[in-house]
Amino acid sequence: MTSFLIIDDHPLFREALGNAVRLALPEARIFEAMSIDDALHILASEQGIDLALLDLSLPDAMGFSGFLRLRETHPRLPVAIVSSEEDQHVVREAISLGAAGYLPKSTSKRELALSIEGVLSGSVSVPKDFVAATRRKNPDGTQALQAKLRELTSQQLRVLDLLRKGYPNRQIAQELQLAESTVKAHITEILRKLGLFSRNKAVIEIGKIDLPDPKSRPPARTDRGRPQ
Repeated sequence: MTSFLIIDDHPLFREALGNAVRLALPEARIFEAMSIDDALHILASEQGIDLALLDLSLPDAMGFSGFLRLRETHPRLPVAIVSSEEDQHVVREAISLGAAGYLPKSTSKRELALSIEGVLSGSVSVPKDFVAATRRKNPDGTQALQAKLRELTSQQLRVLDLLRKGYPNRQIAQELQLAESTVKAHITEILRKLGLFSRNKAVIEIGKIDLPDPKSRPPARTDRGRPQ
């Protein structure tokens, strides 16, 4: 059963976000926290939470401080930010810091549900206008994409190769003998490094070019927070 942690100090929005989660996954388990401290307490006692949905403004956190605390203590937990702040620079900073997505609070319940489904599959969800702006700035990004591929580890290249062949997460996990949660973490990191915001977009773009040989990559680092 998929488990969520909603971190927001406004009861009405926690309820609305919970409804969006249940629209995406009716059988989901949902935990609620009003602060980062509450969230850390829940995470310490509950195992297997699949996704945290975090408001940027909380009684004990402002800006990205709460997000960074979660990343420091639970580096493998995917965290999507749900915020009323829609400035492009804030969205870009969130994604660069490793957020699994950025969901504006102005988004409809149906759109939130679709975004949540995308994040769970490994996509990085961003506002529609952010994606459009990125496309306008990069009308022909083939060379830039090839350069970004150099940032991927050998394991990430293997995951990406299977991803573009149409393998679902579970099959990728079986093929590479990884946990499915690790595959999701790899896909999120791959999309972040490549500047792409959905696995479908990655399949389309990567299908146009040849991937580097994973054997040419040095062994992956074992820094805390990096999937192996």
